Amino acid sequence: MRKLLKSFKTEINPSEEQKVKIRKTIGTCRFIYNFYLAHNKELHENGKKFMSSNKFRVWLNNEYVPKHPEYSWIKEAYSKAVTQAVNNGQTAFTRFFNHKSAFPRFKKKGKSNVKMYFVKNNPKDCLCERHRINIPSLGWVRIKEKGYIPTTKDGYVIKSGHVSIKADRYYVSVLIEIPDNRIANNSNEGIGIDLGLKDFAVVSNGTSYKNINKSAKLKKLEKQLIREQRSLSRKYENVKKGGPTQRANIQKQRLKVQKLHHRIDNVRTDYINKTIAEIVKTKPSYITIEDLNVSGMMKNKHLSKAVASQKFYEFRTKLQAKCNENGIELRVVDRWFPSSKTCHCCGAIKKDLKLSDRTFTCDCGYIEDRDFNAALNLRDATTYEVA
Repeated sequence: MRKLLKSFKTEINPSEEQKVKIRKTIGTCRFIYNFYLAHNKELHENGKKFMSSNKFRVWLNNEYVPKHPEYSWIKEAYSKAVTQAVNNGQTAFTRFFNHKSAFPRFKKKGKSNVKMYFVKNNPKDCLCERHRINIPSLGWVRIKEKGYIPTTKDGYVIKSGHVSIKADRYYVSVLIEIPDNRIANNSNEGIGIDLGLKDFAVVSNGTSYKNINKSAKLKKLEKQLIREQRSLSRKYENVKKGGPTQRANIQKQRLKVQKLHHRIDNVRTDYINKTIAEIVKTKPSYITIEDLNVSGMMKNKHLSKAVASQKFYEFRTKLQAKCNENGIELRVVDRWFPSSKTCHCCGAIKKDLKLSDRTFTCDCGYIEDRDFNAALNLRDATTYEVA
């Protein structure tokens, strides 16, 4: 039977002692990642060869730490998490060398998404019960959402995972191998999805998903966020030059801002998850989307905030995962494909179509909504790549 790797993420409720351990390990991982970047940068400036993650770990444990006893606290952290931090540094450099991303950035304290990685090494590691999970170096940790993660009792094995902190809340994400019992029964015709800013998604079957960022709920949360950010800014201004910025009232206000950011992010993510679930439930034989140039769209200073809040990349990533899980073919059309400017009736391309023109009118007499016309053209596209 074919196996499928699936991740499960849920909130945990660690004890105070476990919270200290998590924060220490994450802090060590951040330090090691930054140290690896700085060390390779220094080697390059001195005309020496790049140091791989394996060589760096050997040098760190056998040469650097023994000569610098003040850094002995590095060995107190969970070794697998520290190893993964160095591997992440090498991955960042590899992507930079292959021209896939920019030069790796240093991770700032409290502003970077650093996680505590763990892996199953022993039979007693990574056991999971309905209400708790056994994490290496932490022990048993209580789960807030009981029964969400498949249990060890039912024969499921946790391969690896990581613990993260966001807005003073603790989360565990685990990777579990599950049997693929799904049988692809997608007899319906394919669909095309046109993503945009006016509406989040317009599907060729006539369904339209509104832009969640225009809803009253999100607008209210964003207004609240602006007020709290202004209050935090005033508190920083009131601190005299050279004074401490780690005061209790500043920390409380910063946490309020973080929680609001987290809540807004959760509302958007939840909407994306529900949209994808609804689309996949129609059981299409294939789904066609456009390869959007999001980085190019972000350069427009008038639209950059609106584009970022739509989370197009997250939508594509999650849609691809759902399609793989349900045996649906995901087709990606080239970004230069004129889906909006092509008439679905006669195939003529209207080159003078402006972004402000929301209705597509062709000389052949065909009149249709611009986004729905684009979705139909994506559905019937003949040149595409399978994701």
